[in-house]
Amino acid sequence: MKTIPRLLIFLMIILFTGSCQTLKKQATPGSTVAPLSDTVKLRNGTLVYGLPMTVFTIVVEMERIIEVPGPYSRFAGDLVGLTDIIKSEGESWSIKSISVNSHEEVDPSEFYVIESSTLFQTNALALKKEGLILDLNPESSYTEGKLTAGKEISINQFRSFDLGSDEYYQVQSDTAYKRVRIDSSFIRIPYLVEKKKKLPVDQLAEKAARRLMELRDGKILVLIGEANVFPQDKSAINEMNRLEQEYTELFVGKTVIEPRTFTFQIIPDKEKSAEPVPLFRFSEVTGPAGVTEKNGIPVVAEFLAEQKTKDITILSKQQPESPSGISDKLFYRIPDVVNIKISMGTETLYRSRKLVYQFGEVLQLPANYILGR
Repeated sequence: MKTIPRLLIFLMIILFTGSCQTLKKQATPGSTVAPLSDTVKLRNGTLVYGLPMTVFTIVVEMERIIEVPGPYSRFAGDLVGLTDIIKSEGESWSIKSISVNSHEEVDPSEFYVIESSTLFQTNALALKKEGLILDLNPESSYTEGKLTAGKEISINQFRSFDLGSDEYYQVQSDTAYKRVRIDSSFIRIPYLVEKKKKLPVDQLAEKAARRLMELRDGKILVLIGEANVFPQDKSAINEMNRLEQEYTELFVGKTVIEPRTFTFQIIPDKEKSAEPVPLFRFSEVTGPAGVTEKNGIPVVAEFLAEQKTKDITILSKQQPESPSGISDKLFYRIPDVVNIKISMGTETLYRSRKLVYQFGEVLQLPANYILGR
């Protein structure tokens, strides 16, 4: 009778010891997560993933205006009654708009290695955007862009004008003589000589002004229906408008407007967030130039973080970590809100708020955490 209680006690001790061993095995982590470094060895079956960082693409739209005076500009007031004309060659630049776009790339300093000896069940890595899990050779990052080379326009390309006159010269007749020997004597025989002489500028301007007035009068007759021949479509009016513009440009000059686009790419650095990032230098006379040039006013970009994740960082640092950095939790990054300001001197050209990953903090979540539950 005494053996039965002893057997029961012995069985209870065995069951208790087995349950403790089972709990001990379950408490042992089946996966490890460690930052990628020179001391970490990669084995078959390990998973490497990287945390994202934010890259900004700044697009600056500029406008270049070239002005060339007409060959008859000094006669504009007397012949056609125009006073608001271009009197000298000039070039000017202006910034029309600035846009800032962002995309995510892998951060080369934030690679992590997952090594698991058991079934790794999580969908946390499905949060990747443009490759949260990336290969070991990401494209090299860049800090800032350069001025894109565009097609240069020379003022000399717009210097030529159609002078707008039917006759650019006048013919002058003169009588000349030549000596001809007849028998033993010489006689002078007259002959007619014609010489072409270029018309002076004032006469050419007068002829161009007269033709301009004829074009305007003819266009008015067509529009009011009093012309002898009425055109069947608008092509005749369009041609008259083109000719009128060319004749008018002889007096008022030409204005050429050229849009230009410059692109810069910047990766903000959290350690240098207090330092403005120079983009280029800008002058209304000569246009954009490199940051090392002396002419123009510098255009800079500033990135000021609002530090909305600093309290989360304090809590996360209270958790004990192993000296080697090995953990059983996944590393992820929360972006911080950053105020972006692009200015030229004291003038603010652009201001906005964006999310920047590298300004946030790296936190951890359980390796077997399932999102959406």
